Amino acid sequence: MMCNVGGIERPIRIAVGILLIGIGTLAGLSTVGMGITLAAGAILLLTAAIGFCPLTALLGINTCAGKPGTKK
Repeated sequence: MMCNVGGIERPIRIAVGILLIGIGTLAGLSTVGMGITLAAGAILLLTAAIGFCPLTALLGINTCAGKPGTKK
């Protein structure tokens, strides 16, 4: 899998993912709101952990250090 998430984007994804999971569990949202918030937080954490985001690949965005198309 190619790396397209790196640099400052990775820690930002981790921080926002943790924040969304915290909001989803503690904010008293409706069931749908909680599900959306938890899913978004989990997706951000997963993409930061593996260094690949399908949406940014589709858009042609690469923030990973190094040559484009290098493996993580």
